[in-house]
Amino acid sequence: MTVSAEQVDPAVDSGVPWRRLDARMVVVEPVRTLFKLVPVLIVVLITGSNGDPVRPWITLGIGVLVVLAGVVRWRTTRYRITAERVELHSGWLRRQRRSVPRDRIRTVDLTASPLHRAFRLSVVAVRAADSGGEHRNGGLTLDAVSTAEAETLRRELLDRRPAEPRPVSQPVEPDADVLARLHWAWLRFAPLTFSSLAGVGAIAAAAFNVLNELGVSPTEVDGVDDAAERLAAAPLWLAVGLVGLALLVIAVVGSVVLFTERWWGYRLTREADGTLRVRRGLLTTRSLSVAEERLRGVGVHEPLLLRAGGGAQTRALSTGLGREAQGGVLQPPAPRAEAHRVAGAALRRTGTEIDPTLTPLVPHPAAARRRRYTRALVPVLVLVAAAVVVGRVWPGLGWIWPGTAVLVPLAALLAADRYRALGHALTPQYLVSRLGGLSRRTVALQRSGVIGWTVRQSPFQRRAGLVTLQAVTAAGEGGYRILDVDAADAVALADATTPGLLRRLLG
Repeated sequence: MTVSAEQVDPAVDSGVPWRRLDARMVVVEPVRTLFKLVPVLIVVLITGSNGDPVRPWITLGIGVLVVLAGVVRWRTTRYRITAERVELHSGWLRRQRRSVPRDRIRTVDLTASPLHRAFRLSVVAVRAADSGGEHRNGGLTLDAVSTAEAETLRRELLDRRPAEPRPVSQPVEPDADVLARLHWAWLRFAPLTFSSLAGVGAIAAAAFNVLNELGVSPTEVDGVDDAAERLAAAPLWLAVGLVGLALLVIAVVGSVVLFTERWWGYRLTREADGTLRVRRGLLTTRSLSVAEERLRGVGVHEPLLLRAGGGAQTRALSTGLGREAQGGVLQPPAPRAEAHRVAGAALRRTGTEIDPTLTPLVPHPAAARRRRYTRALVPVLVLVAAAVVVGRVWPGLGWIWPGTAVLVPLAALLAADRYRALGHALTPQYLVSRLGGLSRRTVALQRSGVIGWTVRQSPFQRRAGLVTLQAVTAAGEGGYRILDVDAADAVALADATTPGLLRRLLG
């Protein structure tokens, strides 16, 4: 039996009735499981069609077991919401007891796959302060409740006031402040994000596995084998170019399709219950609600390709949000100016204030620049020297070192870019920091959200008089670094951000 870290006192709120998940899950859960088993079941049926009457019965037996498992899951799962806690009991052979204190709930995420939407159901994921997901002690998931009940739970758990059911599909209420909407011109950023390209690769791999399970080879498709033979007969440069072009087209088209599915109907709103709410999704709808009172800042992320295209993406820094790729995302990839505007809107920037993530930053000392160049150039120069030695020992490989020498100016450009990214600033409300070369990140962290400091100094930093200062917080990644800042300036910055805290820690 599994019990959450927060033990339940049975004497507390013992009169609050338990609720069950929606009965329609008796149908949804088996269908979802059978859909995952479709390739295996098809293979069993096909291989059993040659006079073997047993294998079709095996397929039928698997289906019956899946349906029974869905019924058992529904019958053994119950939850209740008391004045102090959200409790979930589930399991038959392996029982689980989960309990989340309501005052530690930070976000409520509503998700509805196409199958859930067909039955008007939603999955409610409750995330608490010490949780990145349901598999940690601070969160739980209700899979699934009715759409109206999910909306009621969202409002009740975040606002802690009684709420009347209302359909999720209802238009945004007049008291909800719309901060951002989707602009289809942002589709141009879809191929510039790694998550979209990785998603295309994952879908292609899954499709290949399904075809492999069915015993279908792509080369057996009409025309594919002939095209492969012509490609093999073509010059190498042409074959490589055509394959590269085909992969590029597939990646671009696939990333655009994934972008559309993920961000269809996107809206960022400030609700009357004091939450920031992100709604999006075409086939699978998603709704993420973040309690503003638990918001500790924002981050503007600019991966290399997205930055090259003039784009960026804004994320919320809040306790309870996961560290996964989409954890805390407030908007799709968008123009850089729009990302900074959304960051300011999420932090309630007024019309006369500059967006916190656009605050002019203090550059880091010259020693930090030298470290950037040293760390970028030394490994490349060692590689070039090794290539020269190889070319002298084996003259036939003398062409290697000119190729590696091209990396020297590229490393120098990377070092310059990484130094330009370094910077920090302190405003009356926020500690702002920026770092990164291949992936640049600007973070505006509330000074009140800083709960501690970590100071690190390597031997090389010690010689240069530099340190890495990290602001510790319960939100987001748990800490945000300010790289290669002067040691004396680091102490002064930490003391100015949280007056007296550093002295107490050192004293």
